[in-house]
Amino acid sequence: MSAAPPVRLRLPADLWPDVTSDAARRLMMAAIESFARKGYHATTTRDIATAAGMSPAALYVHFPSKAAVLFAIARSGHEQALELVRGAIAASDDPEQRIRRIVEEFTAWHARRHRIARIVQYELHGLDAGDFDVVRRLRRQTDQLVRDVIADGVAAGRFQATDVPTAARAVLSLGIDVARWYTERAQPSPDELGRQYADLVLRMLRA
Repeated sequence: MSAAPPVRLRLPADLWPDVTSDAARRLMMAAIESFARKGYHATTTRDIATAAGMSPAALYVHFPSKAAVLFAIARSGHEQALELVRGAIAASDDPEQRIRRIVEEFTAWHARRHRIARIVQYELHGLDAGDFDVVRRLRRQTDQLVRDVIADGVAAGRFQATDVPTAARAVLSLGIDVARWYTERAQPSPDELGRQYADLVLRMLRA
């Protein structure tokens, strides 16, 4: 019986800007395709290598294990989310404008990259303890930035959140949840969904 043909992989140039090896990028994308179809635990290193059009031995040149591939995907995704939030904050001194931009861009990223985001956000149980701690620190940094923006809005009399940590968690959870249900056929577009979610969040924080 002949082996299944490799998956046709699409690799946008901005997907993993910090990963310079084309082979490593192909393996990461192949892992996402395999995890999406079969789940992390049911996926084997052979599945990933085959989807990338490589031999199983080739995977170990770039990653020591399946968990290491997952970690590379999760770390990169959380770093991108953190930088996105930092950029949104740097773009304005106004807390409302900061929250609007955070929600718009965070939501749009999770919709546009929904297949990757599902792995980044919902497959962390596959990480070992040390790698999970790295990702958890990135998540906490993102959460703290959003808390600080909301707290600034409360101090300025612009927001009325009585529990800032819970409000920050709600803001981020809206965007994260998009990855769970969004598909290529979903409506509205990622950018429009971001605008709609930003309107909802601002109404919530001003309530």
